[in-house]
This record gives sequence, structure tokens and C-alpha cells, in this order.
Amino acid sequence: MEQYEPDRLSPAQVAAMRRSFRNGRAALTRRSLLRASAGGALVTGGLGALTGCGIPAAGKTAGGVSADDHSAKEKTVNFSNWTEYMDVDESEKHHPTLDAFTERTGIKVKYTEDINDNVEFFGKIKPQLAAGQDTGRDIIVLTDWLAGRLIRLGWVQKLDASNLPHAFANLSEQFRSPDWDPGRAYSYPWQGISTVIAYNKKALDGVEVKSVSDMLDNPRLKGRVGFLSEMRDSIGMTLLDMGRDPAKFTDDDYDAAVARLQKAVDNGQIRRFSGNDYTADLTSGDFAACIAWAGDVVQLKADSPDIDFIIPDSGYITSSDNMLIPNKARHKTNAERLMDYYYEPEPAAELAAYINYVCPVDGVKPYLAKIDESAADNPLIIPDAAMAAKSHAFRLLSQKEETAYEGKFAKLTGA
Repeated sequence: MEQYEPDRLSPAQVAAMRRSFRNGRAALTRRSLLRASAGGALVTGGLGALTGCGIPAAGKTAGGVSADDHSAKEKTVNFSNWTEYMDVDESEKHHPTLDAFTERTGIKVKYTEDINDNVEFFGKIKPQLAAGQDTGRDIIVLTDWLAGRLIRLGWVQKLDASNLPHAFANLSEQFRSPDWDPGRAYSYPWQGISTVIAYNKKALDGVEVKSVSDMLDNPRLKGRVGFLSEMRDSIGMTLLDMGRDPAKFTDDDYDAAVARLQKAVDNGQIRRFSGNDYTADLTSGDFAACIAWAGDVVQLKADSPDIDFIIPDSGYITSSDNMLIPNKARHKTNAERLMDYYYEPEPAAELAAYINYVCPVDGVKPYLAKIDESAADNPLIIPDAAMAAKSHAFRLLSQKEETAYEGKFAKLTGA
């Protein structure tokens, strides 16, 4: 079990967080590409909290610490999620799938959109978890790398498989056994996130783009190529293009990928590294092609006939946002029942139709087709077998690797 180290963050890691707050996935809500972010406020509060005093060694706890489960007497569950990551009705006051869960089970869901960034949220819950205290939350949703860290720290509870029959049966194969939680003993995906190549047909003007190499090497695209400011996405896609496995790469492999991108920066091939704001460049044609997040591409394609995407033959990077139950949660059984509910095809389809990310639930397509046939046929929401086979996860990094790799990537991007 990893012991909690209250070290200050390195300058490279702080720079990476600032990139995320400023223009990474945290910079815009999950659903709206145009809505402003709360990120500016988080830079001050979140980074200040994480670079300040650490939790003393006495706060270390063993893993899988539960409180008495009050699920039977307290028909409630406290669910913390990212903003704009749940279906809502036209009034924007009710969540239909959550309401249906409550009607069926009698369990009321206190749903809170209080996760704007992994790092900021970690700073919020870290003191209670390190001290062995209840966070007041029964379900939290975290991206792979932070989910893995909390599991290693022993700050989340092992799931009871008997309460998760639909989740066990219906979890898509590509999400079944990440290196940070083999067999999904502690987590289940909320939604998947695919990193692909997006392009503007009009801006390409006949240039063919089928790979990262096409983006980096074709002189006709000079100054019109975009990469993401998120290290795992840009480096991961480059590693795949170079024939390296993002799940098994070495330091030398990483350095080779950085060098390949550095060459494209130096010769002006890459216009810039960006976060969600790449969507404006892609739509305007300033980017003819770029590395992009699939959830954005679904929305952009709906608004513009010029926008499309490709999955390179070398593959693409996939990750997930994951449901976990923190230590000392009061309503573990209720939380597991809610997690399992979202692995039933009908509520999973309703959720997918609204948020347009990769649905991690097998068997959803016919249910989604009844709601939105185009969404059901979209491989960015329901990956077909060929697309799923091309998915690759970026491996979990050690603290030492994280510091070194983020430092090199910050230098590359000018962060």
C-alpha cells in the first residue's frame, strides 16, 4: 500500500495544474462548449491549498476503512460529480434518471456538482481522508490517474460485488481491467473519454489526414495543427503513432515522443497546444486538424458539416471518469445500488443521450436508438468492436515519473 507523502508539488506539477485550470478539461463544463468556467477562482484556492502545508504523518490510514453502514435506516446517498455531467429536464431543476432511481428504491440522492478539477477536488477531500474522517460523500467521480492514487493510498472502499450485478455483467470490455484497478475491485466508470484526431474539411482543402504523422509531417498543414495541453493525450497519441505502447512505454520512449513534437514546434508545424478552446480554432479553420476529445467532436459535428474525425490505424487514447466510495462513507450499500443502476441499459442510454461521452455499458445501443438514433450510431458514444479494439490507456505514473514527465511537457508547450 502506498503511504501518503505530504510533499509539496514540484514546479512542473503546479504548471500542469495551471494548464488544466486555464484551458484543460476543467476549463469548460462537460456539456457546453461556450459556458464560462469557475476555473479562475480555483487557481487561487485549489493551487494554494495543494502547495501549502501537507497532512502530518499521523494522519495516515489503512485502506478500505468503512463506517457503520446506515443505508437501511437512512434512505439517502450523497453523490459528488463534475458539472454538467448528468441528464436534466427542460426546467434544468430535475435529473430524470436520478428521480426514477428514487421512485423505484425510495433512496433520495443528494446530487452535488462540486467537482471542477481533479486536483482542486483532491485538495478539498484530502484532509478528511488522510485523517480517517467521513468526507460527507458516498460517491465521488475522479479521472483515472487520481482514482488510482486514492486506491493506492487506501482511501476508498472495496466494492461489494453482490450489490453490483448489472455493473459486473454489462461493463464494456475496454474498461474492465485498468492497471490502477485490476478487475474493478474499487471503481466503475461513469463515462469514457476518447482522444481522437478531428479536422475541418474546408480548411484541409484536399489534404488527407489519417494519422499523427500526417499532421506533423505534411508541409501543407504548417501552422494549422493543434495538440492538447493535457500531457497524457498529446504524448499518448504521439507514442501510438511511433509504434510505442502508452501502457508500457519507457523513459526513452517518452523522450522520443517529446522530441518528435518539439521538432514540429520548432519548425512551426504545430500552431499551439490548447485545451477546450481548440474548438473555436477548429471551427474557424485556424486548425485544419488537431488532437481532440470525442465529447467535443460530437457537439461540433452537430453544429458544422465541415467538422469530422478519424481514428488512426495506430489507435487512440482512452480514459474514464470513475465512481468510487470514499472511506467512512455512511451509505455504502445505497451508493453501490446507485452505481449499479447506471449499468442498467435504460438509464445508461438516457444518460448517454444527454451528455454524449463514451458509454461504458454494453447493451445500450438499442435503448439509445429509441431516444436518439444518430447517437446510437455514433462510435464516439457507442464504440463499435473495431473502434474499441484500437483503444489504449496511458499507464499509471509514479510520483517521480509524474514530476519528470510534466516538467518536460511544460518545457515543450511553453507552460
